[in-house]
This record gives sequence, structure tokens and C-alpha cells, in this order.
Amino acid sequence: MKRTILFDTETTGLDPKKGDRVIEIAALELIDDLPTGQNFHVLIHPERDIPEEATKVHGFRLADLEGKPRFHEIADAFLAFIGPDAMIAHNARFDFGFLNAELERAGRPVLSLDRMVDTLDIARERYPGLPNSLDALCRRFEIDLSARTTHNALLDCRLLAEVYLELMGGRQRGLGLMMEDGAGGPVAHSYARVTNRTPRPIVPTPEELAAHSRFLEKVKEPIWSL
Repeated sequence: MKRTILFDTETTGLDPKKGDRVIEIAALELIDDLPTGQNFHVLIHPERDIPEEATKVHGFRLADLEGKPRFHEIADAFLAFIGPDAMIAHNARFDFGFLNAELERAGRPVLSLDRMVDTLDIARERYPGLPNSLDALCRRFEIDLSARTTHNALLDCRLLAEVYLELMGGRQRGLGLMMEDGAGGPVAHSYARVTNRTPRPIVPTPEELAAHSRFLEKVKEPIWSL
């Protein structure tokens, strides 16, 4: 049985070295690449302002986080949830950088980069020259994006769980994920079902084909264009 943790963060900006802070953490437990329904989700007061450009991305203003815990108050619960297991994120270096800055500030052990699994790296290796943002991958795998009006860590984890399953070989057992509001806020549930997998060819868009052509121009004598 393989346990992994899929996670995402939202922040006040792009650089923890310049004082940007984490304002949301969401993490889902996966067993053998399928969500179990166990999750960790918390909003965090950043102890600083939230720039307007960051609010445009995730929708949070400082007023939304008044009364929420500071990072050092949730650090132990977060570390207990993730345990020693591998941690999956999209553009994981960004999230690891922010979490390690917060953990160091709180006097807790930082996360080893040996635990990091970056779905962006996996996607770039599998689809070189194509757009590999979370949105692009969801469209490629026909995953419903209708609820993603702003970046939201828990919703992004739900979407990434489906993307990760596809990157690892597809829905051999089938996967469904749903969201509902529990007493403590949004809760993710998952269910698996046995089903025969129908091959689904991926047809690139004209924009993706153009991007791929630009990529091939940089490759010396690519064998797939001979």
C-alpha cells in the first residue's frame, strides 16, 4: 500500500524570501494513487497585507482571514497529517519553498526535497512543447473546470488528483470526486468504481500544435519528424 500526500498552497505573493506568506493549505491523502477522503485544509492569517494582484488570483483579502490561526499554530497538525510520505504538487518547488520558509520561521523541521513529486515535471516530460498548466492538463484529460473561477487550494487539489491519476496511467479503476460543505468547511470525498477503460485519443488544439512545432525547431534532427 503506497501512501502519498497531494497538496497545494495559496500565498500573498511569489517569493517567501521577500516576505510573502502562506494563507491557505490543502492536502489530500492518496492510497495507491486514489484519494481516500482524508484531507487537511486550513486558512491562515499571514500577519501582513495581501496585495491586490494576489487577491485577483485567489480571491482572498486580509479581512477574510481575520480570526484565522497563524502558521505556527497549525504547523504540528499539518506535519502530523503529511507524516513521512512523498508529497505531490503542481510546480512543487514553489509550494515546498513557501512551506519550508513557514516551517523554518515556526521552528519546525523543513520538508526534504527528496519527498517532492512535481506533476509539472511529469507533464513536461510526457508532453514536451505543449502547455502543461493545471488548466491545460484538465482540458487535455477532459476534467471539468467549471468550478475553478479563482485559485482555491482544496479545489485545485481535487483537480490535480484526477490529473495525477491520468499522468500515472489513467483511471483503471475509475475515479469520481465530489465536494460538499461540512461543519468545518469544504470537505473532499472520493469514490472508486470498477469499469472498463475506453481508449481516449488526445487531439491537440491548433495552439498546442503550433507550440509543439516551435519546440521541434529547437531540437536537432528530431526522429519523430523524419
